[in-house]
Amino acid sequence: MLSVSLDVSAVPGRPAGAGRYTLDLARELGDRDDVALTLVARTADARRWGGVAPRATVLAVAPGPRPGRLVWEQVALPGVLARGGAPDVHHGPHYTMPERARLPRVVTVHDLTFFDHPEWHERSKVWFFRRAIRVAARRADAVVCVSAATSQRLQELLAPRAEVVTVPHGVDHSRFRPARPDEEEADAAVLAAHGVAGRYVAFLGTVEPRKGLDVLLRAFDAVADAHPGVGLVAAGGQGWGAGPVDDELGRMRHRDRVVRTGYLAEEALPAFLRRADVVAYPSRAEGFGLPVLEALACGARVVTTSGSVMDEVAGGAATLVPPGDAAALATALDAELTDAVAGRAPRREAGLAVAAGHTWARCADAHVAVYHRVAGAT
Repeated sequence: MLSVSLDVSAVPGRPAGAGRYTLDLARELGDRDDVALTLVARTADARRWGGVAPRATVLAVAPGPRPGRLVWEQVALPGVLARGGAPDVHHGPHYTMPERARLPRVVTVHDLTFFDHPEWHERSKVWFFRRAIRVAARRADAVVCVSAATSQRLQELLAPRAEVVTVPHGVDHSRFRPARPDEEEADAAVLAAHGVAGRYVAFLGTVEPRKGLDVLLRAFDAVADAHPGVGLVAAGGQGWGAGPVDDELGRMRHRDRVVRTGYLAEEALPAFLRRADVVAYPSRAEGFGLPVLEALACGARVVTTSGSVMDEVAGGAATLVPPGDAAALATALDAELTDAVAGRAPRREAGLAVAAGHTWARCADAHVAVYHRVAGAT
């Protein structure tokens, strides 16, 4: 049996994006009979991760605050992994790895926007993650990228020594699926508890510059008069750099029809996506864009951005508009809301088919294949 340590210490209490990838990967790996999984967690997180992967060993030994945790990864984690016999492979699922550890290491790189668009990130993070990605490219035994676009950009920028493998995210199809007739009332009740009712355009994502929520607000304001019964519901935690979003809200004529739920609990996400008239994900760039895939799995109509990884993820099943183009986004929203897009039913079926090709079991299979290759190379 292959022994694997997975560093889950960077996953916050309210995960999004890379955190949700780490959660689902840990859950899937922990349920396998061919992997002995150890989860390296923060000291206060033992119970949480024991619930995610009951069969895994949880080492709740990492400090809580980020600066101390990042130092601990380099100074103390190599010794922790070596104590009692090192695992066959260590996986850092969020850009970093213990650089002095003497065992095969796999690192996941989600996107290269720290290099291409540093203005989309807090300044303190840009230097750190640029360095971490360079180290991974130079010293990891394998780098997992979550999309072909990320893999290509990594190789263009840094010419990695390591093997680079594209492993797309999965979907939990037991949760993200079209609603059954007997679920309508329950879905409505779940959303009502978060202040969501009636018809709406859905946005799901952390509020930060690259997500394009400011563009969506401008586009919605342009079409709101034509669709008086429709609101805009923006779900997601507050990130950083929200000034443009706040400014746009202040200028909107229809800001009274915008609901911001804040971070939406995991159990509410399927209802939120499948009851939406349209799911709009106008992000300027992503590593993967998991909300697009989950929305397609729910049978939702999706509008997202062209020339981006979301184009890759959607597989022709979404309406695409140029990133940052509020006029084009408004046109797309208007067409969806007035049911004017030809071939909608086939496109919905296409979305379900695209999503069906993504499972967390398949994602875990690809990771385990990488683990075996790097473990066998030592």
